[in-house]
Amino acid sequence: MKLEKLSIGYGRQVVAKDLTAVLPAGTLTALVGSNGSGKSTLLRTVAGLQPSLGGTISPAKPGPKEVAVVLTDRIDAPALTVEEIVGLGRIPHTPLSGHMTKADRDIIDRSLALCDITSLRKKSIRETSDGERQRAMIARAIAQDTPLILLDEPTAFLDFPAKVEILQLLLRLCREEGKTILLSTHDLEITFQIVDRLWLIGKEGLQEGTPQELAESGAIAKLFPHLPFDAQDLRFHFQQQ
Repeated sequence: MKLEKLSIGYGRQVVAKDLTAVLPAGTLTALVGSNGSGKSTLLRTVAGLQPSLGGTISPAKPGPKEVAVVLTDRIDAPALTVEEIVGLGRIPHTPLSGHMTKADRDIIDRSLALCDITSLRKKSIRETSDGERQRAMIARAIAQDTPLILLDEPTAFLDFPAKVEILQLLLRLCREEGKTILLSTHDLEITFQIVDRLWLIGKEGLQEGTPQELAESGAIAKLFPHLPFDAQDLRFHFQQQ
């Protein structure tokens, strides 16, 4: 995916403009920025859930067979099991009757297994923990069988171990399944150590690169001057890998 001088916002209100970046295939990229910088707006615009105010996104208007989206909205469907939630990902591939083939069921089984929630398949989604529910939503996105997955704050509401597990799961999907994943997040320190690339959104537009590149250039420290660690700490971490 490629953004070229993209402007985002609502109606006549421009939240951010002149955003240019590339999302390389098969990579895990984190979109980070301060509150109000436009992270969720950019993610929703890229997903085709709201129109852009200028510029281009390529490919334009991706459909449900090209992009799967996981938003922060908590699902409230007590009548549905984890398996049924994951099965919703097959809707773009099934006829209006909703009939699923064996191939559809096999994809659901594999999606549950990839997210390590097979044992929860018959459990009501309401009875799951926050971490289990997030895994179910990611499994639904996997079942949708798209090359691109977009996630808005997938580690929100989770404790530290669960945050790490979710990010490691997303990285594994890129490595082993060839998925291209873009996520927005506030969990900076964990994210910087796991993702392949960063999109930094701020007053200077959209800056992109590896965490190491953006740390060494000073871009991270400039955007987040009050972080409990600085660019020197990030460089030290990378040198030890």
